[in-house]
Amino acid sequence: MNKVQFRYIKTGICAFALLATMSCQSDFLKEELTTQRSNAYYSTDEGIQAAVTGAYNQTFNVPLSGEVQFATTNYGTDEFHVGGDGSNSPWNNYDGGFKPIVTVVTSNTIAAERAWDTYYVAIGLANQIVKSATESKSTSNAIKKTALGEGYFLRAFNYLRLVRQYGAVPLKLSVSTTVELEFTRESPDKVYAQIIDDLSKAYDLLDNTGGPAKITKDAVAHYLAKAYLSRASEINDAWNSSTKAADLAKVVSLSDEVIARHPLANNFGDLWAYNKPNGTNESLSELILSAQFSDNLLATNFNNQHLYFTARYDDLPYMQRDLTGMRPFSRLAPTYFTYDAFDQVNDSRFWKSFRTKSRLNNGSGKYVNGDLGLMFIINSPSDTRFTKTKYVDEIVYSKTNKTVPTVYVAHASDGKSLVQDVRFPSLSKHFDGARLAINEVRGYRDMVLARSAETYLMAAEAKIRLANLGQGSYDAALPYINAVRKRAAYKAGEDRAAYTDGAAAYVVSQSGQNVNINSFMTENSYYESNNIPVSTTATALEISSINSLPAQDVAVINKLGYTSTYDKMLCLVLNERTRELCGEFHRWEDLSRTKTLVARAKAYNPGAANNIKDYHLLRPIPQTFLDGVYSGGKPLTSEQKTAMQNPGY
Repeated sequence: MNKVQFRYIKTGICAFALLATMSCQSDFLKEELTTQRSNAYYSTDEGIQAAVTGAYNQTFNVPLSGEVQFATTNYGTDEFHVGGDGSNSPWNNYDGGFKPIVTVVTSNTIAAERAWDTYYVAIGLANQIVKSATESKSTSNAIKKTALGEGYFLRAFNYLRLVRQYGAVPLKLSVSTTVELEFTRESPDKVYAQIIDDLSKAYDLLDNTGGPAKITKDAVAHYLAKAYLSRASEINDAWNSSTKAADLAKVVSLSDEVIARHPLANNFGDLWAYNKPNGTNESLSELILSAQFSDNLLATNFNNQHLYFTARYDDLPYMQRDLTGMRPFSRLAPTYFTYDAFDQVNDSRFWKSFRTKSRLNNGSGKYVNGDLGLMFIINSPSDTRFTKTKYVDEIVYSKTNKTVPTVYVAHASDGKSLVQDVRFPSLSKHFDGARLAINEVRGYRDMVLARSAETYLMAAEAKIRLANLGQGSYDAALPYINAVRKRAAYKAGEDRAAYTDGAAAYVVSQSGQNVNINSFMTENSYYESNNIPVSTTATALEISSINSLPAQDVAVINKLGYTSTYDKMLCLVLNERTRELCGEFHRWEDLSRTKTLVARAKAYNPGAANNIKDYHLLRPIPQTFLDGVYSGGKPLTSEQKTAMQNPGY
C-alpha cells in the first residue's frame, strides 16, 4: 500500500459537499449531488479497498500519532518511568488518578477511553471489510483473498490488544446498521478463540507479497504465534490448561516458519540507522510488519514517537534545541533495570539504542560548537570511580582536553541517581531528523511493529513453557536466545565508540537549519562508561548452559527471589526482550500476561513501586463505556456498572 494513501475513513456514509455550477441558463439553480456515498459504496471493489486503507491507518497509524501507544505499553513497567514531564504520569504511577476516568494532568493526558475507542473504531472498519469482501460478487483476488484476509487480521490485531489490556471485552463481529446500546463482556477464552479463528483465516488467504508495508502471511503467522503464546500465559491459567501444550507447539512451528524467511539484520544498529523516509533501513529482511508514514504533508497522521523518549538537553549550559536533538517532550526515562540489564562491555544493543553524547551547539568562551557538550556515563554498579552523579566543567574529554560542560553518571557514591535530576540518555530508536523544523512534531519515519528478533524470543519462551510442562528441555530455548545475542555482540574490528541514530536524516530535511548548531554526535560514551582500553576484539555473548546464566540476569533473578528453573528461564527471556525490544511498545503486555508486572514494577519503577497492586494487571473499563451501555433497554445501574468493571477499579 502506498504511504500517501493512508487516510482515515469513518464507517457509515461519507458525504461531501459539491459546489453548484452556475450558468446563464434558466436551470442554473439545479444541483446534482454526485459524490455522496451510501453504504453501497462498500460493496464495490473500490469501496472495499478504501475501507482497508482506513483500517490500516486506524489500527497502525493513529495510536502512533499521539501518546496512547507508550502510555499503554511502556509506562508502569520495569523499563521506563516518568521523565521530566508527567502529563501521562497516572499511566505509570498507578496512583489515585488512574481510574475509569483518568485524572487530567495536562491537555496531553490520555483519557481512559482513548485506547478502547481507538481499537473499537478499527474493529468497526474491519467488520465492514469482512462483510463486504465476503458478500462481494467480485472475482478479483485483491478482494476475495487479500482484502478479506486483511480484514480478518485487522479485527484480530485489535482484539488481541483489547484482551491483553482489559481481559473480558465486548465481542462485536457484525456491522452496525442502527444504534446499538446493549453489550456484554465476553470471557477471554472466547475472545482468544475468535482472534485465533480470524488469524487462521487470514493465514490461509494471504501471501507474502508487499511486506513490511502490507499484511503478509508471515505477519499473520507472527501474530498468530503471539496470540497462542498469550493464551498460554499465566494470566489465563484459570482456564487455559486444555489448550496450553498445543498452543505452545504452534508458537514454535509458526515462529520457525517466519524466522526462515526473515533473517536478522547483520548489525543491530542497521535497524535504527534511518537516514531518510523510505530508506533502506525501512525494508530490511528482519522486518515483518511496519506502520507506514510519509513525508507528504497532506497525510492525516504522522509518527510522533520521536518526541516522547527524548530528555531535555536544550536548557543546559552551551546547549540549544535543534533538529537533530529532537523536540524533547521528556515523557519516558529508562529505569536502572534498563541500564543494568545489559552487558555494557560486550553487548552493543544499549549503545546502539540510547544516545549518550551530545555535541555542544551554543558555544561561547572556551567552548565552540562541535565540542562535547553533554555526556551520560552508564557505568557498572560496582564502579567506584565517581563520587558525584552530576559533574559541571570537571570531567575532561580526552580528544580535546577540554572539560565537558555537563556530565551525568548512572552509578556514583553520592547516593543520588539520574531519577532525581530527571536527566537520562534518550532512547533513540524513533528519532527522526528528516522533520520539517526544529519544533515540528510530525515525523515521517515508519514504525516497526513486528520483526523476527521478537519471533525468535517468542519461540524461546514457548520452549521454556513446554519444558515446564515436561515436554522437552529448557536448553532447547537457548538456540533461539543465542541467535539474537550473537547478533548483539560487538564484532571483531568494530568501532565500539561509533554511534548513529535517526538524527542522521537531517541531511534531507527542508528545515534549513545551520548544521553548525546540530547536537547530533556520531560517538557514544562506551569507553568513558566502561573504563577499558580501546578494543576491537570479539567476545561471544551466547549462553552455553542454563546453569551458567549471564551475571546481569543472575542479579535480576536474585533481586526478584526466583528459585525454580522455570522462573529463572522466564526471567531470562523477559530480560532478553528488554535488551532486544526496549521501547518498541511490547513491555506492559508482556509483563501483564506473565503476571510479573507487579514484582518488576515494585523492584525497578520508582513511580509505580508504592501504588501498583495485583488488580493493575488489567486496565479499568472506561467510564464512558459503562455510562453509555444499556441492559434491558435501560442504562446500567451503579451496581451493574460495578459488576461490569474490572476488580479493583
